[in-house]
Amino acid sequence: MSDSVQYVTNAQGEKVGVLLDLETYQQLTNLSVDSELLIGLSLDELQALAESSLFPRTQIQLQELLIKNSENNLSNE
Repeated sequence: MSDSVQYVTNAQGEKVGVLLDLETYQQLTNLSVDSELLIGLSLDELQALAESSLFPRTQIQLQELLIKNSENNLSNE
């Protein structure tokens, strides 16, 4: 794969980009068909996703409260 990857550098010699041959690019982009991967999400979208995830115990408690609420069995406490 070393021949299939070339780096673009700035005047200071820092790597600022990468060039891939077509086969390597297609292999890497075909990985993104997995719906579990978070490729393509913006920073704001990733932040919202992280903040919406709950610990399992908290998620169970929330689910129980939602069920009680839907059955009108939720107390003020």
